[in-house]
Amino acid sequence: MQHDTDHTHHEHGHEHSHEHGGHDGLGTVSWSMAAQATLHCLTGCAIGEVLGMVIGTALGWGNVETMILAIVLAFLFGYSFTLRGVLKAGVGFKAAVRVALAADTLSIAVMELIDNGVIAFWPGAMDAHLADVKFWLVLAIALAAAFVITVPVNKWMIGRGKGHAVVHQYHH
Repeated sequence: MQHDTDHTHHEHGHEHSHEHGGHDGLGTVSWSMAAQATLHCLTGCAIGEVLGMVIGTALGWGNVETMILAIVLAFLFGYSFTLRGVLKAGVGFKAAVRVALAADTLSIAVMELIDNGVIAFWPGAMDAHLADVKFWLVLAIALAAAFVITVPVNKWMIGRGKGHAVVHQYHH
């Protein structure tokens, strides 16, 4: 019973923590916090994806090369958004890079797997051009699917003090 008392006391003693989803390692993370963390990653991923596809298409690259560029840029932009916030909090560059890698790697990897999987397996999507409605429609569906599937991953990670829970301490 001692654990229950400590747990109750812990919750009441850290009300501020619970306003932000309660990422206290006890698994009491709100879906809202997980969705916010996922949306943060999705923004960087989407920018990188679209930029990679625009550059690859403009250079006349094939699908594989363009997809690789898009994935690399998705990781780069995803990490850079987190890195910017952590650096603003006064953390040194090397430490900030470690925080960004720890916070975003799994989230971005899951997003990229889902996003690119949808695009790769959607009939005709890989051959659609930037001016085609199909390109943008499939990309929107792929990003939405990546978001929906990644939210529970981020909820699970934050609940264990991983992922965006690592970054959250620098947002104050």
